[in-house]
Amino acid sequence: MRIEPLEEPFEEKTGTLLRSMMPPGVPPIALFRTFARNPAMAESMHGWGSYELSKKLSVDMRTREIVIDRTCARCGCEYEWGVHVAFFAERVGLDPTQIASLTHGAPADPCWNSEADRLAIRLVDTLHDTSNVADELWEALATSFTTEQLLDLTMLVGWYHAISFAARATQVPLEAGAPRFRDFEPAS
Repeated sequence: MRIEPLEEPFEEKTGTLLRSMMPPGVPPIALFRTFARNPAMAESMHGWGSYELSKKLSVDMRTREIVIDRTCARCGCEYEWGVHVAFFAERVGLDPTQIASLTHGAPADPCWNSEADRLAIRLVDTLHDTSNVADELWEALATSFTTEQLLDLTMLVGWYHAISFAARATQVPLEAGAPRFRDFEPAS
């Protein structure tokens, strides 16, 4: 750890902020306790992060999680990838083969039956690799996603790049019980 996450007991304002960042009754994760070392930043990030994980986001939860898991895997951010796989993969119907594909595979893997899923993965990969989207991919994306959704998807990829950079650079400790990349390595 380069920046140690805050531990309880929290100051009142910090505790209130951290509780607001988590579902009721769930203790704050290490990433948020690390961000709370800079309270103004944590509070500001909470607003955007809440939008990205809310029903206001124009894409469904499954697409959101595909994009987040792939982005975090491509960034090598086992911490945030593990948190999202643990909290959301089962809820959104991602099976172990699909999680393995998001972690180590490709959009063309046979586990992807939906063109929209494959396109979302391709979007993550191309933004990660080139910081841009070629016209051919954009046109294909526009057949499956609305303009509103395309804006949300590109921002979601960027947001989770930022989260991945911060988690990796500060060396946030992995959450107990969260899955690891190695849990989904392809069979050799």
